[in-house]
Amino acid sequence: MSNALPVRIVIADDHPLLRQALKTVIEKEPELRVVGEASDGNEALKLVGQYSPCVVVMDISMPGLNGLEATRIIKSKYPETSILVLTIHDDNEHILSILKAGASGYLTKSVFGDEVVQAIRNVSDGDAVLSPKISKQLIQHALRHSIGMNPNDVKGELSEREKEILKLTAKGSTNKEIAREINLSERTVKAYLAEIFFKLNVNNRTEAAIAALHSGIISLDD
Repeated sequence: MSNALPVRIVIADDHPLLRQALKTVIEKEPELRVVGEASDGNEALKLVGQYSPCVVVMDISMPGLNGLEATRIIKSKYPETSILVLTIHDDNEHILSILKAGASGYLTKSVFGDEVVQAIRNVSDGDAVLSPKISKQLIQHALRHSIGMNPNDVKGELSEREKEILKLTAKGSTNKEIAREINLSERTVKAYLAEIFFKLNVNNRTEAAIAALHSGIISLDD
């Protein structure tokens, strides 16, 4: 573990005190390293090009190039870099827009420092992170609106185990939490999710949960 390369992180936020507070919390963890700080989206782009970070902790409202546009550009140029949104905004428009732009996680600034640290670990491992509140809000919004899913797009029937994993995903559980809940390895959970994405013809966990709920494949009632 001590020989593992550190997780390189860029913090993009226009409030220097918040950046400093985040850096202090993050760098208490030996495997995490803040390699750069940006006060706007343009600075974030330069730092990503310079340091190839594993994760960018991104605010949305910044002067100049905002977090949404910066996320779109970063994901198009540097798809291996994960974006974790940390913002005051909790409305559906902001959430949906930046997730569609390629962000892997979305947290509001009401979270505690250790939650941000764990979220950084999760997105650096390829997991998606939505706080339970945001996940529930997003799914409720999606269920009230058509997402344009064509039932003919579904490429295969889900097994009972896949439905179980998808239901936990829809409730906001991380891969690690799902693995612990149903006694599987994280690698196996990731393999199941990849198969679920293929069968539902979607690109990520959020799309899979929404598609399955819309089509009645799963329900959150129980």
